[in-house]
Amino acid sequence: QVHLLESGGGSVQEGGSLTLSCAVSESKYLYYCMAWFRQTPGKERERVAALYSGSIPYYSAALKGRFSVSQDSSKNILSLHMTSLESEDSGTYYCARGDLGTSCSQLTSRDDRWTWGQGTQVTVSS
Repeated sequence: QVHLLESGGGSVQEGGSLTLSCAVSESKYLYYCMAWFRQTPGKERERVAALYSGSIPYYSAALKGRFSVSQDSSKNILSLHMTSLESEDSGTYYCARGDLGTSCSQLTSRDDRWTWGQGTQVTVSS
């Protein structure tokens, strides 16, 4: 079973930047949807970015181009670079991998075909 381990969270002031990393225990990356989600208390888990087999990344429209997702296949790391952070970006960020051969568009946020990391906390203060 694959394991995902997020790192890079922390506290930052509004306008600052953070890069989150997700270490994936397997070297397989083709035909897997890799995604970043975030969750705040009382809200649904929200998909913020996703990547599938080298296709054009998906980003939540709410991000307004401030985040970028990338995959270093040689190191089995998925990254999320976040800039111009706002207090609304605070939350727990999760890395997730979908089942083999399932595109990102086929997966809902509540889908049981995701494997999740434990999350990393991001706090943006004004």
